[in-house]
Amino acid sequence: MTMLARLPPSYRALVLGASGTLGSAFVRALRADARCATVQGLSRSGQPALILEQEDSLREAAAAVASEGPYHLIIDATGALTIDGRGPEKRLAELDATGLARSFQINATGRALLLKHFIPLLAPRNQASILAVLSARVGSIADNRLGGWYGYRAAKAAGNMLLQTAAIEAQRSRPLAVFAALQPGTVASPLSAPFNAGHALTDADASVAGLLQALGRLEPAAGARFIDHRGLPIPW
Repeated sequence: MTMLARLPPSYRALVLGASGTLGSAFVRALRADARCATVQGLSRSGQPALILEQEDSLREAAAAVASEGPYHLIIDATGALTIDGRGPEKRLAELDATGLARSFQINATGRALLLKHFIPLLAPRNQASILAVLSARVGSIADNRLGGWYGYRAAKAAGNMLLQTAAIEAQRSRPLAVFAALQPGTVASPLSAPFNAGHALTDADASVAGLLQALGRLEPAAGARFIDHRGLPIPW
């Protein structure tokens, strides 16, 4: 069984954040899938540039790749943990308004604007499609046992809510669409490197293979799902 058997033959894929560790792993995996007809990648450093803090760039990037669609698979692999040289806050005393606003700007507001401009590029109502976003287990309110990481946790939780709300709306016109928030595990990457001590690391290609297998097993349902790279559900 192929990774994404529920998608039609010669499906078209789009990866947002394609230059990152996980984004590039998604591009490699999809290009290796004989059933995938085309893989488009967009990133902050590419042309057109995908800049989460600038909605005009998102609008222009979506317009630039629209002619290659509609897409049966869209992966949003954008996001940031360390922003402007600052990592996640460990204590309440470390919070400030600027840091919180920047985390939300990239991990929540940016995601919402990506959904606004790229959901319209999904395949129409009579075709199966998947839109998945990279999230994080720390974005789960129910799973928060350690505290800390205030801005990142809150922004990821907000991003999950924005995805859930967009999924409910989009599924009215695309009832065969699956929406999912993905937890890739602790992947060895520049993003996670300063925080990896004591954690078992997951290879990016292995993580992506697991995520694609898990996505392929999901059936359309009301709203989005939150799953890890083993396909196990995570509470919101």
